[in-house]
Amino acid sequence: MKKPLISIITISLNAEKYIEQTIQSVLNQTYRNIEYIIIDGGSTDKTVQIINTYRGRIDHFISEKDEGIADAMNKGVALAKGDHVIFIHADDYFKNHSSLEDALEYLDGTVDILACNIQYGKDLKVIKPRGFNFSFNFKGPHHQGIICRNSLIKNYHCFDTNFKICMDYALFMKAYRGGAKHVKAPVILSVMRNTGISSRQDWASLKRRFGEEKIVHEKNCPSFSMNIIYKLYWLLYIPYRYSAYRIKETIRTVK
Repeated sequence: MKKPLISIITISLNAEKYIEQTIQSVLNQTYRNIEYIIIDGGSTDKTVQIINTYRGRIDHFISEKDEGIADAMNKGVALAKGDHVIFIHADDYFKNHSSLEDALEYLDGTVDILACNIQYGKDLKVIKPRGFNFSFNFKGPHHQGIICRNSLIKNYHCFDTNFKICMDYALFMKAYRGGAKHVKAPVILSVMRNTGISSRQDWASLKRRFGEEKIVHEKNCPSFSMNIIYKLYWLLYIPYRYSAYRIKETIRTVK
């Protein structure tokens, strides 16, 4: 069976602290049929200089101002020729050299979305992916663990640039509603640092993320009954999360 071409896309902006580890984790993969694409948002630190030291092994590299993460991701997808796409951004890296090869053991020609485990934060907490089940109605996946069919992303017109945080959830929700074939792989694909925009824990950032999640729900609500469930969910969820946030802040202040 022919090995599929996998397009790996990295988005960066002033990422000199981590970008080299990201690049090396991609280039050192034992699975060799890859296409590597880096979309930089016009970094003003040493990010571009570091990327250029690996330029001969990078298939496509763009450094220019963009309209945000979704816009940069769309630029990467537009260049991607792979059968499937993975986003390993400048805050992320593959878990080990065989991560991609191990994950692809679970990929066949019928799979649209392969969802793998990731490790998160300084404690390297293992996070397993949500399946395409009822829970997906409320929270989306971590894209660092997703291997997605290229044509599926393009069929859904890529990532909505109106979202600054939840552009991946918005797209995968469409795939969920559209009946895409989703398979979970019991392997750790990548490590996600807690330095990105979606990891921020201040209340303003959390509230913004919750607001975008709510929009995803509203745009993809399939029925009147689900609309009622969503209304109840958000009526209870925001106060719950705010209370949890205040308790955590109180504990942090006391310490």
